[in-house]
Amino acid sequence: MRTMKRQRGWLGMFVMLIALVIVVILAKDALKSYGLSGTPPADAARQGERTRLPPAAVDASGQGGESTPSFQAPIERARGVEATVQRQADDARRQIDGQAR
Repeated sequence: MRTMKRQRGWLGMFVMLIALVIVVILAKDALKSYGLSGTPPADAARQGERTRLPPAAVDASGQGGESTPSFQAPIERARGVEATVQRQADDARRQIDGQAR
């Protein structure tokens, strides 16, 4: 009986370790499916290869793809998307107003 009480602490720690391993595996799978892990999924890598610009389309500065990444390009793309969505919302509002009259 006395040895069973002594072993209960080790058994609890073993169960906690197994639970922690399960949580880590599930978190890794969730992060990978959300695209938040450090490595991109294989599908995204292949998609990037399909949309890669030909060498003639690289800017004329002569630096090619070895320049430092610019953080302004994604901001400009986001502003372009925002303008497009705003324009579509205005068109829809005009269409609804036209039907109401």
